[in-house]
Amino acid sequence: MVQLDDRAAVRRLHDRLGAGPRPGDLDRPFDATLDALLTGDAAGDVPAPTPASPPRPVKGDRAAKQDAAQQRSEDDHALTTWWLDRMVTTGRPAVERVTWFWHGHFATSEQKVRSPGAMLAQNETFRRLGLGPFADLAQALVVDPAMLVWLDGNDNRSGSPNENLAREFMELFALGIGHYEEQDVREAARALTGWTVRADTGKAELVAKRHDDSSKTVFGRRDRFTAESLVALVLERKESPEFVVGRAWFRMVSAQPPAADVTARLVTAFRRDTRSLLRAMASEPAFRDSANVLVKQPVEWAVGLMRALGVRPRDLNRKQADSLLRALRGLGQTPFRPPSVGGWPAGGAWLTTAAWPSRLDLAKLVAERADLKTALGTADRIEGVRRLLGVDSWSDRTKTALGKVADNPVQLVVVAASAPEYVVSR
Repeated sequence: MVQLDDRAAVRRLHDRLGAGPRPGDLDRPFDATLDALLTGDAAGDVPAPTPASPPRPVKGDRAAKQDAAQQRSEDDHALTTWWLDRMVTTGRPAVERVTWFWHGHFATSEQKVRSPGAMLAQNETFRRLGLGPFADLAQALVVDPAMLVWLDGNDNRSGSPNENLAREFMELFALGIGHYEEQDVREAARALTGWTVRADTGKAELVAKRHDDSSKTVFGRRDRFTAESLVALVLERKESPEFVVGRAWFRMVSAQPPAADVTARLVTAFRRDTRSLLRAMASEPAFRDSANVLVKQPVEWAVGLMRALGVRPRDLNRKQADSLLRALRGLGQTPFRPPSVGGWPAGGAWLTTAAWPSRLDLAKLVAERADLKTALGTADRIEGVRRLLGVDSWSDRTKTALGKVADNPVQLVVVAASAPEYVVSR
């Protein structure tokens, strides 16, 4: 195991537990950086926009439906731009990082929910509870309005239970494949009956006449389970913390599963809260292992680039903001629109030739709006762009490519931001 030096380890902290380093961030010691990431200052966080579209599709004439669809599109655009801007500017990087992680873990898409207000409320739940005990977050998400719409909770009623939410909660959110039986899913679905999203308010409520209040048997235990007691039962299973810890490790540390003794230490920390888990992961020798490289997801890459160059999405005009979101779509990842309940892929799936033009377009858009003359300096621009992006070092091949465009600051940043040394978190 080859360990990263302190500066490279600090850069990895910003990549994995934050939103990418800004100029000067790599000058702080490792422990001080970790403390700052996990605490930070909320003073500069920009409040979310208030969606104007109705919480559910309106009924009425064709014109009313078109107006509602247009308003929903505008709200969706504003909400996505706002979150990207918040990731770029936040003084609490770990808060936004775990908000992003939970968004991929409890993957819910606006494409089906069709309510920016519900998606915002879920996003704020991730932010509010994301670093705390997992049980609090899981309890909130199982009756979250966006989640209920996404996984057909509105269709889950006594006498005709819908199993989607119960199944995905066990398989993808809390336990993993192979740790439950079909009978457990059927009975768990009955426990979740009755939770409904009101069309007029967009809020979730338990409708008593739709809830199955009779006894159910889940994991061999018989009781009159409700949503709350069902979640508590599932999270009691030994497999649950191990599963969630494994998902966090996979996204933030290594594609290789942690060893049994590491898992035991991480589970102990996770039982306290997610903030403790992040600190424990960063304290493991594997976190500094140079072999544990991860490909940055497109949003992580784009946000890190904007943070490094000091470019804010909120300062873009509408045409430029549209180009930013279009480039992210071309890269295959847009906030609030995961492709499925399984979330987004990881690893080399992001490094496709088809996505390459979108990566170049996005890098060019950001570079053109940065003050590169000041940021790069004039003495050695190849070294200047390395420091600007927080890259440990350039390979000879990358240096050659950068040398060909060193006289053009925008092109230099575009090539550097698209180089393997920056696209991959090393």
